[in-house]
Amino acid sequence: DADLARALDAAGRDLDAAIAELRELARGLHPSILASDGLRAAVEALAERTPVQTSVQIPDGRFVEALESTAYFVVAESLTNVVRYAGATRASVMIEVQDGMLRVEVADDGVGGADPSRGSGLRGLQDRVAAVAGRLTVASPAGGGTTVRAELPCG
Repeated sequence: DADLARALDAAGRDLDAAIAELRELARGLHPSILASDGLRAAVEALAERTPVQTSVQIPDGRFVEALESTAYFVVAESLTNVVRYAGATRASVMIEVQDGMLRVEVADDGVGGADPSRGSGLRGLQDRVAAVAGRLTVASPAGGGTTVRAELPCG
């Protein structure tokens, strides 16, 4: 079917763009929208390019650069995993400030089974979050979707 082929081509291009952005972050480069417009705009732009329906809930306002960069990296890697491995139909990104912490949560309705010990992406996230004195947890029961949570100190 021609419509399906076009949709798959578009999804492949979107995934390639998201992966390229993720690689820039891994090299320490920030997407220009993150630097200019902040975390909310950058995550919304990333979610729009994600081929899985993704809802976003993020407060307005800016955070220190290291915090925004780390939070964005958590979302970018998590959404990349949703697209590549989860078989999900929906994902959600929720970021909030609570009790002096920036809480980042990315959840999907996919197949679950994500294991940080089996891949470099989630291990890299753990290292990135630890570098700002934060904590990363992954809940991913088989058949039950995956939730990645990061708690990053705001102070």
